Amino acid sequence: MAESTTLARPYAKAAFQTARQDSALEEWSAMLGLSAAVAGQASVSSVLSDPSLSNEQIAKALIEVCGDDLNSKGQNFIRLLAENKRLVLLPEIAALYEILKANQEKSVDVEITTAFEISSDIAEKLANSLRSRLEREINLATKVDQSLLGGAVIRAGDTVIDSSVRGKLTKLAESINS
Repeated sequence: MAESTTLARPYAKAAFQTARQDSALEEWSAMLGLSAAVAGQASVSSVLSDPSLSNEQIAKALIEVCGDDLNSKGQNFIRLLAENKRLVLLPEIAALYEILKANQEKSVDVEITTAFEISSDIAEKLANSLRSRLEREINLATKVDQSLLGGAVIRAGDTVIDSSVRGKLTKLAESINS
């Protein structure tokens, strides 16, 4: 899907620049999220790719489904995507927009997976440590996966820190087999 990312990136950047100029990052996030969710529905995506409909009809249909949740600039954005036959890229555009927004806000979503439930005190210490290491605000989520046996796996954006027992055993087995 590298090609769809390449096609979606300029639209995501344009939406982000518009949102930043208008101080409406959250509003654009909601609009793009909604329109991406709507465009991702099977029944809607068949309409978006219907060759018998004009670009204007397709844009109008999507705008009507989204209703009042799209402001005038959001509606113009949908029309532009329809005109360029890029409405199918809405989910990718929304995802890229969220990355740009997180970078602007200097925040990152972090998921900590542990073998056992951790206390809120330990989670807070981990969040503080990651906050200073990554120099970003941390949106922390925890989950339990007993197959890890012990330790934790931390995912922060594209960074993965695997200090689980399962991960260490896998590395040991790989080094023995090499």
